[in-house]
Amino acid sequence: MKELVEIIAKALVDHPEEVVVNLREEGNKTIVEVKAEDKDLGRIIGKEGRIAKAIRTVVKAASIKEGKKVFVDIIQ
Repeated sequence: MKELVEIIAKALVDHPEEVVVNLREEGNKTIVEVKAEDKDLGRIIGKEGRIAKAIRTVVKAASIKEGKKVFVDIIQ
């Protein structure tokens, strides 16, 4: 999951070297945290959150295959 989110996020931003993706396990759920430069966060979130929602949809579809609950958090 981490690699999937990292590839998508790095493709969207101007400074891909600044994108950091971390994976946290909390019980039966996995949380993928995406950190980027302030200027690039808008590109990852998108207008009205459309890109963030699309990323979450792709991750959810991939996680169903593995039988896990995965959440994507975009943080500063």
